[in-house]
Amino acid sequence: EVQLVESGGGLVQAGGSLRLSCAASGFTFDDYAIGWFRQAPGKEREGVSCISSVDGKTVYTDSVKGRFTISSDSAKNTVYLQMDSLKPEDTAVYYCAAAPRYCRSSRSFDLWGQGTQVTVSS
Repeated sequence: EVQLVESGGGLVQAGGSLRLSCAASGFTFDDYAIGWFRQAPGKEREGVSCISSVDGKTVYTDSVKGRFTISSDSAKNTVYLQMDSLKPEDTAVYYCAAAPRYCRSSRSFDLWGQGTQVTVSS
């Protein structure tokens, strides 16, 4: 079965860190871009970060630059999102998703995980 499975969410105090994992099964990341998205209650889903396995380029939304780091481990077929200096406004359900080859518009992501909750307390 082709799927993405997120893990690593939880409750953390402001200023703390979490590392999210996105593991793929049924396919390899070799020809895909993997993005992290988040959706807070009452808000629209937003793109957080993306990494392309084709050209290695990474993308971050402005609000997480310098705090979040995306990386991939091809041997484990897993993409990580290291989140440091977390803020209450980072609270959301975080999803990973796959798109063909490059980090482009959110519409290009057509395989989604089930999401993992991140809660940052003040």
